[in-house]
Amino acid sequence: MKGTVLFITGIDTNIGKTFATGMIACALAEKGKKVITQKMIQTGCTEVSEDIEMHRKIQGIPFTEEDKAGLTCPYIFTYPCSPHMAAEKDGKTIDLSVITEATRRLQEKYEYVLLEGAGGLMVPNDFHSLAIDYVKEQGYPVILVTSGKLGSINHTLLSLYACKQYGIPVRTVVYNLYPPTDELITANTLEYLTQYLEKEFPETALITLPEATAGVADIDISSLF
Repeated sequence: MKGTVLFITGIDTNIGKTFATGMIACALAEKGKKVITQKMIQTGCTEVSEDIEMHRKIQGIPFTEEDKAGLTCPYIFTYPCSPHMAAEKDGKTIDLSVITEATRRLQEKYEYVLLEGAGGLMVPNDFHSLAIDYVKEQGYPVILVTSGKLGSINHTLLSLYACKQYGIPVRTVVYNLYPPTDELITANTLEYLTQYLEKEFPETALITLPEATAGVADIDISSLF
């Protein structure tokens, strides 16, 4: 088996990538798919990735053997900042081949590997490469998480433009409704992005993401197949 890897990124930090990753994992599992989540690089933690922990909480399952073996988060750094800075502060370096190998091993067992990035597409892994460079190199399709918060239209369009310039397919844009923000802005932003995608990215689906219930995901993931 060689599972499909979907790279889940966001228009910004704290936009809901972790929430979306857990919910999509739930939805795939409900469809009978064998799925696991992975965190590319975790910062601001010690020993255990808080994002992997949140994925499992949303999925309603305990830590997996792959979690315990470190395959689902090969790098954990203590300082809550960009990966390149966090690694430097901990006196370590990031070897991207370690992440690639961990993902490959997960692909051998699972139909879907949901690889959550750190921050957005232009976050540096080190002083020589960005997250988007790694995604392009690996040939992963992207799931882009956005929301209705003020400023998200600008950030979303910039992220879509970057993917287009790099030749990276954006499989789905996830419109995160949680936590709730200004209702008027949320509704207008959704309307704008819907029309923009229909015109500029007709092959990219748009799905909305409601508040989570552990182990249950009432979202349309047909665009992922």
